[in-house]
Amino acid sequence: MGYGKNMQTHLKRFVLYWLPLILYCLFIYIQSAHPSPEQIPSIPFIDKVLHCAAYGIMGILFYRAYQTLRIKDNIHMLILISVVSASLYGISDEIHQSFVPFREASIGDVIADIIGAFSGVYLYQLVVVSRERESGGI
Repeated sequence: MGYGKNMQTHLKRFVLYWLPLILYCLFIYIQSAHPSPEQIPSIPFIDKVLHCAAYGIMGILFYRAYQTLRIKDNIHMLILISVVSASLYGISDEIHQSFVPFREASIGDVIADIIGAFSGVYLYQLVVVSRERESGGI
């Protein structure tokens, strides 16, 4: 009986924490594979803002997923590997785009991805810590 319950726990953890990350990464990959992105408003630097937001979300999803691992109590490591993971995905996405017709890789986009990953993870960590303090967890 313990085996079935353990399997349910792992499945639930996967569905709640890892599947959203996998699906989001897949979404970014598919979006990048299109020859031309949808038209965005001609607001200066809007594409960089969108990159920051997208990779902020990705950083948060990495953080949540990594919280299910043994390192969950090492906050600095969680932050570091979440930011690095999202940033590396951003770099790989730019490389991927360089092979897509009518798309190009951009160092500006990579910088926006890294800033977004760091900002998202940092803000999420602030929210998590403040929530735990309010509930008496810390």
